[in-house]
Amino acid sequence: MEFSAIVAAAGSGSRSGGPKQWRDLGGRPVLAWSVGALLDAGAAEVVVVVPPGEVKRAEQALAGLSGWTAVEGGADRAASVRAGMAALTRHDLPLLVHDAARPLLDRPVIERLLEALADNDAALPALPVPDTLKRAEGARVVSTESREALHRAQTPQAFRPGALQSAYALWEAVEPPTDEARVAEVAGLSVALVPGDPRLMKLTYPEDFALAEALIAPSSRRRTRIGQGYDVHAFGPGDTVWLCGVAIPHTQTLVGHSDADAGLHALTDALLGALGEGDIGDHFPPSDPQWKGAASDRFLLHAVEMLRARGGEIVNADVTLICERPKIGPHRLAMRQRLAALLGAPLDAVSVKATTSERLGFTGREEGLAAMAVVSIEV
Repeated sequence: MEFSAIVAAAGSGSRSGGPKQWRDLGGRPVLAWSVGALLDAGAAEVVVVVPPGEVKRAEQALAGLSGWTAVEGGADRAASVRAGMAALTRHDLPLLVHDAARPLLDRPVIERLLEALADNDAALPALPVPDTLKRAEGARVVSTESREALHRAQTPQAFRPGALQSAYALWEAVEPPTDEARVAEVAGLSVALVPGDPRLMKLTYPEDFALAEALIAPSSRRRTRIGQGYDVHAFGPGDTVWLCGVAIPHTQTLVGHSDADAGLHALTDALLGALGEGDIGDHFPPSDPQWKGAASDRFLLHAVEMLRARGGEIVNADVTLICERPKIGPHRLAMRQRLAALLGAPLDAVSVKATTSERLGFTGREEGLAAMAVVSIEV
């Protein structure tokens, strides 16, 4: 079933030591976890409500994700959620409202909520209260309260099309609601409970982040991946060779649809391979005239942006150039520096080597040169 979603991310995070929606969790911003989970579950649209002036920050945190828009929130939760509803384009779909501060959202919770809407106006995930409840005055216990029938409410909270908008139109209470289910209750809507998820904890205090990190499944943790690339270009008339982003004076040039930088092409293929995203020809077809004579650093930066969009980073990169001439040694440092800048990696994580084929084959006959690359990433 399709649905629309609002992610409430306009809070200041005062109890957690600062805005928690932007903090890192398992290599990704907290906000990206919540928005990504909703999109992966089939959200037709996601409206992210952020603090005033923070739309650009949301764009950075959610780079690589599509199907979402960001709007500025209001002075309290009700105003922020209303701003999110005003930005929706699909009012014919069930609506889920989720807290960005609950990043470990799993698809089964969403499925249970949508199923519950078949017989109810609204639904929320909840967990029974397992602990004995004490009422206190200061540090002194004054009574023990019954936990019978009590539940801890979680998000996302789900509503039939138009139900939450109608409920907010009837909201007249002085105090702001702590969640949308409260607005539905006051409006007389039927609100169902579905089983929640203990992992769907709310990040409220600084120590909650350490617990959330411990709860992240191994499949969600960063993994090291390796890709390799290989490229060949023939020599032709000219006076400059481009290798690893550096122009080298030479008696010939390399022939290709772009600038024929074999080093950058091999490295781009290696990075795309590590990401499982095909090869350079899939992204920049040589049949497309717009890439004729293009600088190959554009290709590598495209692959780097794909890596960054997944919250990944370069561990190291190693390029080997195979040719008799030009001599690589005098240009090796400049090549390493250029590759480090393109990859956003420290210089000591980038290696450029050169070798010959002992005068054997097409490289030995100086008909062209070859490049091999290996890259390691964490994502």
